[in-house]
Amino acid sequence: MEVPCVRVPLSAGESARRSLADEDLVDQRREIVVAEGHLYVPVVDPSAVPERFEVVRREVPEREPQRMPADVLGFEPTYERLGDIVILDEDDPARAREIADAIAASDLRAETVVNRASKVKGTLRVRDWEVLVGDGTETVHREYGFEYLLDIATVYFSPRLATERHRVVQQAEPGERAFDMFAGVGPFAVPLAAGGAEVVGVDLNEAAVEYLRENARRNGVEDRLTAIRGDVREVAPDYADWADRIVMNLPHSAEEFLDAAVALAGDDCVVHYYDIQHEDDAFGPGERAIRAAAEPDYEVEVLEERTVRSYAPHELNVCLDARLSRAE
Repeated sequence: MEVPCVRVPLSAGESARRSLADEDLVDQRREIVVAEGHLYVPVVDPSAVPERFEVVRREVPEREPQRMPADVLGFEPTYERLGDIVILDEDDPARAREIADAIAASDLRAETVVNRASKVKGTLRVRDWEVLVGDGTETVHREYGFEYLLDIATVYFSPRLATERHRVVQQAEPGERAFDMFAGVGPFAVPLAAGGAEVVGVDLNEAAVEYLRENARRNGVEDRLTAIRGDVREVAPDYADWADRIVMNLPHSAEEFLDAAVALAGDDCVVHYYDIQHEDDAFGPGERAIRAAAEPDYEVEVLEERTVRSYAPHELNVCLDARLSRAE
């Protein structure tokens, strides 16, 4: 039986699938098919598909019912997936073990199940894990057509920010000079380089920088991405007046690095500044901090104020996109 499908080139397949899934348009009863260099994503309502997508009719197989963890447990567990690792956040060790065993017994694709054993800690923002299934914490995470090798025990990485990272990357133009001040394993830096930017990524974490270099190689951008281990405040003088775009994804303490960001900024530079603030004034403190650091040497224009996600009760993780234009 032929059904409506969105047809996209394979290179754009993951981005299209995510976009359609965000709109609840993917037909979960049928398989996604790869054929002749294209991805065919079955959709439930072709009239609701955005005009930028091509809709065709094609025979695609019905999806085989999968045995999910909820089928084993009798309740819907909460978990997060990162590559082939399933991440739990359970305070009760017995409940964590029960869920891990159910995941292992289900059809969910997972090589490893871990439970958070500590909060994010230290300047490197890593945490402890209890491995419940499997024997390692290294995995490959795929996001918008890119892949990132990482070890959750030695680096910080949040898959929840995929849409936000893609938003920023889509703004960049080929030939830009982009500086990622807290680059981690490269989820901003790698796609920026793939889009044609010359990128410098800095991080204090030695393991993260090694993964950043590896991920640049994996994604074919090592000739456009320079990875540096160090404190960005010490690196900034080497790239003074250099950047057309700066990413500051260190929301708990980015304000402490604004002087370095201003030193890095060229004559016209867009800064993506991440912050965590109370919902009553989520953007004001960030804007005031940027202006205090940049003015009067730069004129500051806030291009966008964006809530990325809820961080805690009454606290928001936000981003300010601000343009710094050197005053004449």
